[in-house]
Amino acid sequence: MRAAFIPRLGPASDIRYGEVPEPVPGPTDVLVDVTAVSVNPVDTFVRSGLFRTPLPFPFVIGRDLVGTVVRAGPGAPRFAPGDRVWSNSLGHDGRQGAAAERAAVPADRLYHLPPGVDPTTAVAVVHPAATAYLALFTHGGLRTGETVLVGGGGGNVGGALIVLAAEAGARVVATARPADAEHCRALGATEVLDYRAPDLPDLVRAACPGGVDLHLDTSGTNDLTTAVDLLAPRGRIVLLAGARSRPELPAGQLYMKDGSIRGFVISHASGAELADAAATVNRLLAAGRLRPRALEVRPLSAAAETHQRLEKGELNGRRVVLTTPGR
Repeated sequence: MRAAFIPRLGPASDIRYGEVPEPVPGPTDVLVDVTAVSVNPVDTFVRSGLFRTPLPFPFVIGRDLVGTVVRAGPGAPRFAPGDRVWSNSLGHDGRQGAAAERAAVPADRLYHLPPGVDPTTAVAVVHPAATAYLALFTHGGLRTGETVLVGGGGGNVGGALIVLAAEAGARVVATARPADAEHCRALGATEVLDYRAPDLPDLVRAACPGGVDLHLDTSGTNDLTTAVDLLAPRGRIVLLAGARSRPELPAGQLYMKDGSIRGFVISHASGAELADAAATVNRLLAAGRLRPRALEVRPLSAAAETHQRLEKGELNGRRVVLTTPGR
């Protein structure tokens, strides 16, 4: 079968497109005909070695897929041939990736696609949306009525954070470019502030007079000095980006506020946590609440080029979906 793969860890130019052996599913796996895959920043972290995880070589890249079940092992009774399905946790921890004509997916990391949902739309949003769910609820402990500050509301994860937080009954204040303000409001943000404003901390204080209960910065800047200062009593900061950031921590102010900081990467999420996220993602997909803002569809053979563009910052929030041959 054809796939996008790497022979070793390295730059995007090392990605090859060609023939690899078809996967042999185990008893608790499901063999899936892949319709489309998406390209995420975490894919570049795994490929380059920034995020260290066990990988078999040659290694098929990619995390997310939408496809159709070919056959299911005896330990995967929830799935049958012809089912439309999705996954967002392949390509790490010893698992081959999604960017191939077929993939073997562990049954506990595979979910049914709701009827009527477009597969390219779904594969473009499942990773940002699951990331947002885990940040808000699993690690952030969001409760109804709290105030959430979303840094980078115009991006993919930022937009998903706004949708999920607003849907859960939180008050959402976002920072974004002025050109993205209406988009953020349409997703559910009550206020949108210009992230480049020189007095941004003061603007946040005015918008959040009781402080910020949950602070999330999708840009990865992770200015903890400002973030801690903006926190409400018992406020939480969840770090979900900025693998190379080295901020200063005002520890005294943090503990005097009973505040906390937690970091997470979706790669460490358990099967049960991913399933909880998937249930919410599916509900919002079915309701039409999760959609990519800008979508570009390319062939699977464009994987290397797409990784290069993503690492150069050329996509600017655009989601790229790679389709398998004949799809």
